[in-house]
Amino acid sequence: MFFERSYRRSDVGPAVAEIRSKLAVLGLLVVDVDATGSLSAALFDEATDRAVREFQQQRGITVDGIVGPQTYHSLDEARWRLGDRILSFVPARLLAGDDVAALQQRLLDMGFDCGRVDGLFGAETEQALREFQRNVGLRPDGTCGPATFKALSQLVRTVVGGRPHAMRESEAITRAGPTLSGKLIIVDPGHGGDDRGVDGHGLDEAGLVYELAARVEGRLAATGSSAFLTRGPDGSMDEVDRASFANAAGADLVISLHMDAHESADAGGCATYFYGNDRIGHHSAVGERFANLVQREICGRTDLQDLRAHPKTWDLLRRTRMPAVRIEIGYLSNPGDAGRLADPDFRDVLAEAVVAAVQRLYLPPDQDTDTGSLRIPALRA
Repeated sequence: MFFERSYRRSDVGPAVAEIRSKLAVLGLLVVDVDATGSLSAALFDEATDRAVREFQQQRGITVDGIVGPQTYHSLDEARWRLGDRILSFVPARLLAGDDVAALQQRLLDMGFDCGRVDGLFGAETEQALREFQRNVGLRPDGTCGPATFKALSQLVRTVVGGRPHAMRESEAITRAGPTLSGKLIIVDPGHGGDDRGVDGHGLDEAGLVYELAARVEGRLAATGSSAFLTRGPDGSMDEVDRASFANAAGADLVISLHMDAHESADAGGCATYFYGNDRIGHHSAVGERFANLVQREICGRTDLQDLRAHPKTWDLLRRTRMPAVRIEIGYLSNPGDAGRLADPDFRDVLAEAVVAAVQRLYLPPDQDTDTGSLRIPALRA
């Protein structure tokens, strides 16, 4: 079904019945069918709310108890088991699901490098599958059908815990050299258009992150790197389109800028996120390293509370083929954070911190510097 809206506690209707059914299949919810079997009476109750939150926690998506497009699509992906359907590479719309992740992990365990285990059947997965098929004497068509499923089930694992994608990411950073000149970096101001994000104390997330992104872009340009924004001041794209833009550009890094809000005015600070899926034990090693550098630079140069770096499976982090981070810089619901973010000089400090983190990512250990010590003039090509 096409998911047009979000569902939360107290909602009723056929869509809620479908959500509850999917949670029941995953063993997260016990569903009692009422005597009439009416779908229109299905209630998003407290138990459903708890089950949704547990599912979101497991999947590395925002834990809010709300079933919007991201959570709904994750629920849909979770129902697939390897062998349930034919798997193949469809460039216009990648097949996604737990069965794809299982195939990727199985290929890695046998020594076939399919890249990141992300549950997306992309070109690298197809290439690894073709190589597997050649090795077992099957027609290398890159389609995982009955004959390939049978071969996969019959072969024992020869390698366990392989992380070739992490090694390739790290090697690519080393080969790129220490200077930023010539590197292509995508700076993504979150939200935009009609989607203004969060607000508070007279501040608007979409407008603020665009202004901050422009400052980051300018400072990156001063280092000799190429920096592109994913949107203009009034533009808007969804996360899948933003990831596609970065992939098509062949970017070296993606930096997505956001701000947060909370019902409690005491909540505040900065957190940075990278691609990681604890459920299947895979993450972007360079993304994690970059996220930690961002955190250290921002919190070392400002008094924002350090909320650390965390793995997530949000579409922008999951679908980009290069290391990507999403930075949640301050809470607009917090008067202290909002006051800082309203100050253009403070936003200058933030922009310099982000660019310093980019530079430190590429510096070899013997050339790295202390947190907070790099300045833009020192980063020029």
